[in-house]
Amino acid sequence: MSGEPIAEVGDQVLVQPHVHVHARVPEGERLRRWRLLLGAGDVEQPDGTAVQLQGDDQRIDAALSALYDAPPPGSARGRSGRRAGGLGASAPSVARWLGDIRRYFPSGVVQVMQRDAIERLDIKQLLLEPEVLEAIEPDVHLVTTLLALQHLLPDTTRATARIVVAKVVARIQERLGRPTLQAVSGALARSARTTRPRHADIDWEHTVRANLVHYQPSIKTVIPEKLIGYSRLGTGLRRELIIAIDQSASMADSLVYAGVFGAALSSIRSLRTRLIAFDTTVADLTEVLTDPVDVLFGVQLGGGTDIARAVTYCQSLVTRPQDTVFVLISDLFEGSPGDDFVARVGAMSRSGVRCVALLALSDEGTPAYDHCAAASLAAMDIPVFACTPDAFPDLIAAAIERRDLTRWAGESADLWRWAAVYDSVTPKVD
Repeated sequence: MSGEPIAEVGDQVLVQPHVHVHARVPEGERLRRWRLLLGAGDVEQPDGTAVQLQGDDQRIDAALSALYDAPPPGSARGRSGRRAGGLGASAPSVARWLGDIRRYFPSGVVQVMQRDAIERLDIKQLLLEPEVLEAIEPDVHLVTTLLALQHLLPDTTRATARIVVAKVVARIQERLGRPTLQAVSGALARSARTTRPRHADIDWEHTVRANLVHYQPSIKTVIPEKLIGYSRLGTGLRRELIIAIDQSASMADSLVYAGVFGAALSSIRSLRTRLIAFDTTVADLTEVLTDPVDVLFGVQLGGGTDIARAVTYCQSLVTRPQDTVFVLISDLFEGSPGDDFVARVGAMSRSGVRCVALLALSDEGTPAYDHCAAASLAAMDIPVFACTPDAFPDLIAAAIERRDLTRWAGESADLWRWAAVYDSVTPKVD
């Protein structure tokens, strides 16, 4: 799509798309947009537009200059070629800047600029200031940063940090909570169907549909040869779900989503959900699943990785293999030599456990992962792929119903990121 540049945000150039093929932008407006994109320049490298910004445009330019005219650590160049901007080391100045960008830019752009400020200007230390956290636009990336810094948070900031995290958790729950409960509860109900129900448990709609072939015209009725209904275990435990999530820094977004999903799934009475977080140690977070914020503050991002230890612990939790789903969320890079986690996952699968390996649970695109480990799991018919948060509820539902996940995911390609595994190690769907 063609359009006119209006601002630069990180590596992205924001453009104003042409609404109509015949629409023309006035020359003055065109130059204004280029001026905001290029910055003011200097004597040696003028921007070439000769535009003098006024009013809000000056404040927009100042907000962009503070971030993008200041070179990243170790770099000698900024947007205009010389360092002309910066946020300094003052919490009040950062808070004012955060307020300015929220005033002049849409929420999605604000989140990109905040992320760039944390990375380019190394202002993580300022996130420990309550006034900065109060001014910032909450998102998943901010949550992962706060979780990584949580042991450095002073008491004056910790309460504010929890409020920020709770806002992001609430947004995720609002977006994904109901679809999760509907998809998984429906799958559990379908998994309880039986062809030998008691009279009070017969599902008449599905029974009639299944027996239409036996319609008797002479008596104008259906003679059912197969009854469909639900077992008396309808309110009892039907399935067990074990989610093991890698705490390494590369899995930070995945951990946030896994914590929120784990809390939602734990509210389903007929599904026993366990959430295990691991690095070189294993932390069972099941007891705090009632509060996803407590779950997230119970993790420690950035440690090493011992997948085999985590899988061994999860194996010890399995008491009903045929009724258990095991989801390993990891990039599969094993940091501890010795025990073979791939072999252990394979043993769980052979015992009857429905095993799935997710390389990522996020919206961030194709992840980095251990191709060799992924191929080894796929060779044992264990599905290996990356998953968006929107697709996760349907994944769990399909796993509970023991559907063919490779075929199902192939048919739902618009919801999945296969991270090249689908093309390289997973059998093709005919």
